[in-house]
Amino acid sequence: MLPSDGGRVLEDIAFDLISSSNALAGQIHPIVTESVGNLVRSMNCYYSNLIEGHDTHPRDIDRALHKDYSTEPRKRALQLEAVAHIEVQKAIDDGDDPKDFPASSAYAIWLHREFCRRLPDELLWVEDPETTRRIRLTPGALRDGEVVVGLHLPPPAAALPGFLKRFEQVYSPQSLSKVRQVTAVAAAHHRFLWIHPFYDGNGRVARLMSHALLRRLGVGNSLWSVARGLARNVGDYKSLLMAADASRRGDLDGRGNLSQAALDSFCEFFLRVSNDQVSYMSTILQPSELLRRMEIYVEDETRAGRLPKGSFPLLREALLAGEFERGLAPSLTGYKERMARTVVSKLLDAGLLVSPSHVARLRLGFPLPVVERWFPALYPSASYRFYA
Repeated sequence: MLPSDGGRVLEDIAFDLISSSNALAGQIHPIVTESVGNLVRSMNCYYSNLIEGHDTHPRDIDRALHKDYSTEPRKRALQLEAVAHIEVQKAIDDGDDPKDFPASSAYAIWLHREFCRRLPDELLWVEDPETTRRIRLTPGALRDGEVVVGLHLPPPAAALPGFLKRFEQVYSPQSLSKVRQVTAVAAAHHRFLWIHPFYDGNGRVARLMSHALLRRLGVGNSLWSVARGLARNVGDYKSLLMAADASRRGDLDGRGNLSQAALDSFCEFFLRVSNDQVSYMSTILQPSELLRRMEIYVEDETRAGRLPKGSFPLLREALLAGEFERGLAPSLTGYKERMARTVVSKLLDAGLLVSPSHVARLRLGFPLPVVERWFPALYPSASYRFYA
């Protein structure tokens, strides 16, 4: 259930993750963090969908968040699925999730219920590959029948309460050091999938649970997502999950029924991927470099006549200060009040500045068309062809 005791490699990776994620959290203004968090949730949803084989393009996710749904039924269903994921993760990020520890049956049931109740009916049906029997998912309900997942035969339905109780006991934070709690997040990710408590949606629940666990430990935050790394290494992710389903490989391979070495390998992979994602976000959110990319973008857009001169000082102020009063626009741009208002209006129309009302302070926006320029490689490059 847990990685090997004294696993120096895993402990070193966990220490690095704790340190780097803390540094990332203090890298940008808290108000900007909130805005970036909205973008990262959409990204997390995109990659989590991709792992499930649902290729929902960032443009379609963005449209769905603005209630602009496709008339094509399958695409609309995937848009609703994306919104469901984002809304549940936002509840986690905002602290509106249950107080139960995330590695618990109560929390898993909440995740499954909140996600599935937002899905359209056509996504609530699954087919048993053995019998071709169609089963309708009940949001938040544990499976009451048997399933086969590839080569893995999960525990029988009648045994699920016992397995979930053991799951809670092992991963309870009271019995683990901070570093062991971090390494246990990876182990819990696999063991939850091994138990497979729901007919469908287990992968989604496991990734949201991991996100919630890392946040509770003060390691995760809204600025990074392990789902991006798992999706970008999906072959290794799935093969290592499968390997960790296997029985022990001899007397020296742990003391349980399953392979300790395979679980350790999965945990190392999961933690290294997490570190990679924190490192990536730290790089692209480094203020001086982000400002440089923003300035180059604004210069290009100004030359093309799509943005007015004087735009960049306003965007720079929003990034560094978090927000600013509209009355500062003349001094920031060097223009008289009327022209400064025009610049602000253009930036609001472009979504580069946002504000809850026509008199409220201005904040930095991250509209999808600028993502490729401001946050290179956040999404696969192929997905940007839809903005041409």
